[in-house]
Amino acid sequence: MTGNDVDVVVVGGGIGGLSNALALSRKGLRVRVLERAQEFGEVGAGLQIAPNCTRILDRWGLLGEITSLGVLPENIVMKDAVDGSVLTRLDLHDVERRYGFPYMVIHRSDLHGTLLRACREAGVDLVTDVAVTGYEQAAGGAVAVHGGGGEFGAVVVAADGLHSVARRILSDDEPVNSAYVAYRGAVPFDRVAGLDVHPKDVVVYVGPRCHFVQYPLRQGELFNQVAVFESARALAGEADWGTPDELDAAFERACGQVRAGLPLMWRDRWWRMFDRDPIMNWVSGRIVLTGDAAHPPLQYLAQGAVMAIEDAWVLSEHAGDAGGDWDAALAAYNEVRTEHCRRVLTTARAWGELWHHDGDERVWRNGVLRGRDVHDYTYVDWLFGPTALTPDQEPPMFPAGVP
Repeated sequence: MTGNDVDVVVVGGGIGGLSNALALSRKGLRVRVLERAQEFGEVGAGLQIAPNCTRILDRWGLLGEITSLGVLPENIVMKDAVDGSVLTRLDLHDVERRYGFPYMVIHRSDLHGTLLRACREAGVDLVTDVAVTGYEQAAGGAVAVHGGGGEFGAVVVAADGLHSVARRILSDDEPVNSAYVAYRGAVPFDRVAGLDVHPKDVVVYVGPRCHFVQYPLRQGELFNQVAVFESARALAGEADWGTPDELDAAFERACGQVRAGLPLMWRDRWWRMFDRDPIMNWVSGRIVLTGDAAHPPLQYLAQGAVMAIEDAWVLSEHAGDAGGDWDAALAAYNEVRTEHCRRVLTTARAWGELWHHDGDERVWRNGVLRGRDVHDYTYVDWLFGPTALTPDQEPPMFPAGVP
């Protein structure tokens, strides 16, 4: 396809971009995806997808394939990283009964690969090696500008990530550095079989300015670990932040289960944790932000990929209902998604602070979490329920005073 022969141009071929392409193509729209890399693919290890996401994947006919590639864990268990004691848990069988869809963990590349295959089957035009450098409004649509010229669509969906070029049209903000650093690693399960791990659970160890996450992947063949800590060098603005010696020092006080897992991390690469302050407008003319371009979160609620998939579903539903009125569709999308994602971004920051308490605050936190009933969903109902299409469908948040 060349020239003016597509309805929608999607910039970015990650999970968010492919989700938008698939969802919009399912509404009968012609979609082209522009990916800057030479081939489509995802880096990283595991991610968690809650019922508000598996519900949408089911509507797209993908839940069976996703389930065959991932793991349906039995519990989310929160432990104290210092003494290893259990603080609270979510019974994920009960979560599925409550919300109608499962909580799943999956390798990022497996989810991406499923979306990519679905886009190909849907006839999405998938173009690689195109670096979009700017965006322009045009009569009846917008243009994604690149070295070879530009791509016109009635709408241009910017799924171009944390460092989005399109976001500059709407805001002069910059990513916010939390000074926290993440190490990741997925290893064959037999490498942890002799350790004190939970093979069927997601386990989160929360500790003083650090936390450690473990869960199985690929039907239990792999074991995923994530270690996150506050880097003193990052706080000081030094260039050599987050090095393995800082990793080891950050977890010196941790219990044996955590320290046993640390040597299995990828120790030759690490990542800074960034988010952005919420903005309440993602639309400029026929250019619209989605996914991390609109709302990159800190990871504490495990909703980053989930929000990107929700965005795609909401935008496509409004596009399908608008009968070609893109201005109405974009306005409806903007009205509901900005407020929901603002809640997620700000709550993720607060949740991260709760995880990383020390001293008396740690004692208080542990007491509150131990007192929680296993079947109390006060703090997740607003996340795990059906994705709102209009502001009046957005559920109330939990009461003031986060534990």
